[in-house]
Amino acid sequence: MWDESFEQLIRKHVSLLEADDALTADTNLRDFGLDSMGVVELLSALERTYEVRFVDDALRIDNFATPGVLWDTLSAMRSSGG
Repeated sequence: MWDESFEQLIRKHVSLLEADDALTADTNLRDFGLDSMGVVELLSALERTYEVRFVDDALRIDNFATPGVLWDTLSAMRSSGG
């Protein structure tokens, strides 16, 4: 599962997710308010926080569909030194 920083960043960028709503690996981020501008802001925040760069395949919109997919993408980039 992901760390607390990741969850805080996600929650900050999905405006329709209430504080007491569970954030699961399958939560559809678009359904909870993550729009294209939010993706850009979230991308930037993730790059700063985790010191990685989203490039090539990592920039696919599908990678921002759910927290589970996004965490897997981020984890892969971190382990490869991305």
